Amino acid sequence: MAPSFIDPTELERWCRIPVEELTSHPTRVPFRIVTDPAEMGRLMAREFADLVEARNAEGLPTRAIVPCGPSSWYAPWAQEVNARRISLRDLTVFHMDECLDRQGRPLPDEHPYNFRTFMERHFYGGIDPELAVPEAQRMWLLPSTAETVAAAIVEAPVDLTLGGWGQDGHVAYNQARRHPLDHTSLEELADSTIRIQENNVDTVVALAHRTFGAAYQFVPPMSITLGMRECLSARQVRLFSDTGAWKQTAFRVALFAEPTPEYPITLLQRHADALITATYETARHPIGEHPEWRLR
Repeated sequence: MAPSFIDPTELERWCRIPVEELTSHPTRVPFRIVTDPAEMGRLMAREFADLVEARNAEGLPTRAIVPCGPSSWYAPWAQEVNARRISLRDLTVFHMDECLDRQGRPLPDEHPYNFRTFMERHFYGGIDPELAVPEAQRMWLLPSTAETVAAAIVEAPVDLTLGGWGQDGHVAYNQARRHPLDHTSLEELADSTIRIQENNVDTVVALAHRTFGAAYQFVPPMSITLGMRECLSARQVRLFSDTGAWKQTAFRVALFAEPTPEYPITLLQRHADALITATYETARHPIGEHPEWRLR
């Protein structure tokens, strides 16, 4: 049976491994480390562009699950597509999640956590119009579109899931379940599908620190998300993070822990073609830099 919680002594051991020594340790999922956000953004954009270009050359459509973030890849993505004249006419994009207000409604257009507004501006906005993804192939995930998106994903294989991970290793908004009376097993997490949910307190606090100067009152309390079943249905899964301290522990857990519902990212171990990419700052861990401190 999969463990529900990580043993803190094991977690300390993983976090103490110097970043320079990670590649010499056996890990449960492939990973790579890049220098900084700029390098990561170029790599993320180039590999996605390469996939679309290769499938275009074969006369095949491309179907991809795409995140809102990390921000470092949008400008390189537009540069790759425009410079190489890669047509996105046969690309279908499934947007993996969206924030909602406390009544489960979409946020105002200019809210900092309105993912659709952000993606229209930064992901789609820089592409030359003659190369752009058709509007009908931009599959926005909203309460009103959930059934349509679910059916479209089942319709044919997804080629690629791009994404990041959260402070608890959530992929899309598949967070670790925190409810005191309702615990999610690993198999229930793996079989999760599109749903509307309340966001965990730790997710709200993390987003508040990142965007609102710790004003948690302004963070959207709910979300709609693809489930782990949809995210892991793609032929390839590629997760990227350049966020540093917010993601450092989840990165170590992804590399070394057995699959556990406490950190949904550990389910990548079940995928045949998954790869995690982190910046150096995200891959290091401050616990390893404090040899004088030990878990008691």
